[in-house]
Amino acid sequence: MTNLIKRTTQLLGVAGIALMASAPAFAQEAIETENPYGLMAALEQGGIIAQVIFGIMVLMSVVSWYIMFTKWFEQRKMLSEAVEVEKKVWSASSLKEGASKLDKSSAFRQLADDGLRAFDHHEGKLTDQIDQNEWVTMTLNRSAGLISTKLNSGLSFLASVGATAPFIGLLGTVIGIYRALINIGIAGQASIDKVAGPVGEALIMTAVGLAVAVPAVLGYNYLAGRNKAIMEKLNTFAADVHGYLLSGARMARPAPAAPAAAKPAAK
Repeated sequence: MTNLIKRTTQLLGVAGIALMASAPAFAQEAIETENPYGLMAALEQGGIIAQVIFGIMVLMSVVSWYIMFTKWFEQRKMLSEAVEVEKKVWSASSLKEGASKLDKSSAFRQLADDGLRAFDHHEGKLTDQIDQNEWVTMTLNRSAGLISTKLNSGLSFLASVGATAPFIGLLGTVIGIYRALINIGIAGQASIDKVAGPVGEALIMTAVGLAVAVPAVLGYNYLAGRNKAIMEKLNTFAADVHGYLLSGARMARPAPAAPAAAKPAAK
């Protein structure tokens, strides 16, 4: 019995040593075979074309998110300025004093300053041919148009990304399927180990294209809606500025002289 226990102990020790010796080999094999169909493996197998397509989509995604975040903060600032207009501008004694209380980069201050400048400096030879009130209206419309152009800058890129990213991903999909067909032709049979890599690459490119396009489309619609609300507030403020300046012109305009009394005819 004692000899049997000793022999069993020796066998267990030898088996443990053999297992420890073979553990690095098993670990190395597991590392080598771990997820051979992942993103990095797909990019390596896809070659330069797949890598360029993936790089383009990553660049488009980064720029899209940058535009969405910067535009959101810009819109948030302008919406908060719209609330300050009621508190600072129309509670002041004059439009010039109220506009000076706004931030120098404020779009509302730009509208007020442009309106005041057009009203006070209607002195040029060409502008004198235009009625002062009409000249102020034209100036306010031009100023509002410039602000609208600035607000909408970058949105065209989001629209382009939303429209083209799925097709760029589809290009990667087509290339992946093409590589799968080549592998099938070389092997002479459609075995899973020959087509799994290229088909996986094709599906990954499709998913990446959608992941780039969907946020861009949603961001475009969201930002465009907020721009519309901001422009309504700006147009309302421009109309108020025009009304204020128009009333000031009427008050400053001298009353027409009374017609002179007719002289009695000489006898």
